[in-house]
Amino acid sequence: MSFLLFLAAASIIALSPGPGIFYVAARTLADGRSVGLASSLGTGIGGLVHVAAGAVGVSALVLASAEAFTILKIAGALYLIWLGIKTAREARFDIVAAARGASVGRAFRDGIFVEALNPKTAAFFLAFLPQFVDPNLGAVWLQFFVLGLVSVFLNTAVDVVVAFMAARARSAALARPSLLARLRIGAGTAIAGLGLALLFARRPVTP
Repeated sequence: MSFLLFLAAASIIALSPGPGIFYVAARTLADGRSVGLASSLGTGIGGLVHVAAGAVGVSALVLASAEAFTILKIAGALYLIWLGIKTAREARFDIVAAARGASVGRAFRDGIFVEALNPKTAAFFLAFLPQFVDPNLGAVWLQFFVLGLVSVFLNTAVDVVVAFMAARARSAALARPSLLARLRIGAGTAIAGLGLALLFARRPVTP
């Protein structure tokens, strides 16, 4: 019963528009379906980094330390801002490159870094998953890890659907290079905006 409740809650959260969905949509609109899918898988791996870290207690230590949280937050925010500016600049000066799209491998790596360097993801897992962990059912770390895997899978599945939807919108713009360039500039701006939002994120208050 507890697992079914977790599954329902995790599904609702996965379907709720958030930074991950907006990031994948922006990357897809900017560079195409393959890049969007690679970004989805990359953010999924990045999410698993937080799940594994949370299972062994590393995330809790980071969130308990103001200095560690700030360093991780700034690194993640600057990476997103740089990525957004780069996306927008490439669209402005190279329409052909914008239509062709970015490297799939690079998009996958970007996704991993973007998610792994986001302390808000760690805060979410540490706040959400323990509610469904029962010490009477066995190792707490293993339960945390399994629940985290399920949560990441649901989030990634939704991101993949979003990538396909955004790719259809981009395909309609391919026949109009100027529209595609504006679309890519807008996507770059959105990615940089996510970075700015992360930059001003506050450290969760620990009890």
